[in-house]
Amino acid sequence: MSSLEEPLGLDNLSSLSTIDLQRFSSNACRPRAEDMGMGSCWIDGRTCSSSNNCNEDYEGYTREAFQWKRQTRETSQGDSLKRRTSSQGRSCMVYGSSCDSWYSSDHQYGFNAITKFLGGIPKFVKIVEVGPRDGLQNEKNIVPTAVKVELIHRLVSCGLPVVEATSFVSPKWVPQLADAKDVMEAVRNLEGARLPVLTPNLKGFEAAIAAGAKEVAIFASASESFSKSNINCSIEESLTRYRAVALAAKKLSIPVRGWHYILIGMCHVSLGVRGRSYFSSKVAYVAKELYDMGCFEISLVIQLGLLRLVMSSTAFYFLIHLRCAIVPMLEAVMAVVPVEKLAVHFHDTYGQSLPNILLSLQMGISTIDSSVAGLGGCPYAKGASGNVATEDVVYMLNGLGVKTNVDLGKLMLVGDFISNRLGRPSGSKTAIALSRVNVDASKI
Repeated sequence: MSSLEEPLGLDNLSSLSTIDLQRFSSNACRPRAEDMGMGSCWIDGRTCSSSNNCNEDYEGYTREAFQWKRQTRETSQGDSLKRRTSSQGRSCMVYGSSCDSWYSSDHQYGFNAITKFLGGIPKFVKIVEVGPRDGLQNEKNIVPTAVKVELIHRLVSCGLPVVEATSFVSPKWVPQLADAKDVMEAVRNLEGARLPVLTPNLKGFEAAIAAGAKEVAIFASASESFSKSNINCSIEESLTRYRAVALAAKKLSIPVRGWHYILIGMCHVSLGVRGRSYFSSKVAYVAKELYDMGCFEISLVIQLGLLRLVMSSTAFYFLIHLRCAIVPMLEAVMAVVPVEKLAVHFHDTYGQSLPNILLSLQMGISTIDSSVAGLGGCPYAKGASGNVATEDVVYMLNGLGVKTNVDLGKLMLVGDFISNRLGRPSGSKTAIALSRVNVDASKI
């Protein structure tokens, strides 16, 4: 493993706490006035002096609700910072503590604060690989069956515990997966990983079992419009349909995993506390219905719709308030479904998947869906880009010292394999960056 891949891990933080970094000070992390290009927003803190009052958006979510969040530390230096930046426009302090708390007065890192900040992250995270199904279903060209089978074999060899194999849906709607029967029959005896398949109705479930499937998945949504465009029925109709699948699976002792599609757009982000509470309650309702019908695990598939963000300040506003939409939604679901039964699945539309995954880990979720090389997307959510790349998730978790039992080197080779077959570069930022490092090192 190269030095770039070597995880720091929380175990090493204490040994680094005595390092004297003279070039860092409490002033080093403060923005200069000329750099405040997005309305003088300062991301660490809690107050807001703009017309868009941040306190209104946080009104319903007290600090007590977020035990995993760092506490705000008021300092005279922080006050002077607010005075200095208030003349620049919005002086917004959101989400966390003052930057001064990260550095002590003697210019040393506040490693105790870092340890506390990362302390709630699970020591082990299960990765659910969705590339062969959710990734390839969105391809314009049909991928040969032999390539799909080889992809599944290679992914299992990386140490991934769960690899979603295919989907038993109508070829009319998803022609890319018309060979589901052939794929399942080719991998049915593959050992080393679970190989669930998606079954949107009882007919699909029966076909999957006949082909040798040993685990199935069903999917619902809290959005009526999305449900009708995706599975051609209302929310309640879909839940009735899935109860029949869950009952049939229970009789055969077949595990059922639930997928819960959640589309977040600017309308949800800007709803305010009451509006987001209503949205979260709808999401929680569907999640509980899936859990009550027997789903052993529920993956919250969070997709960001197409937004036209022209001004940088608008984009910044969206990304900050996106957290305000996701956090109460997760809390609402966690109130009705045990956190150990939940997973998250983020599309990387605005490059926010990894921060949102980190947020989810801090809230106690320890199962992450991802797709090798960032394959995928959703044909029914306009603007939703590919899934977060498995390579990127594993690399981040390695850096945090979190175990996954996934071989990153092998995984990157698998990403190269499928990207080459599809005739395009990998969608993994980690794979691209490390390949460049290796090329540069070979020139030395």
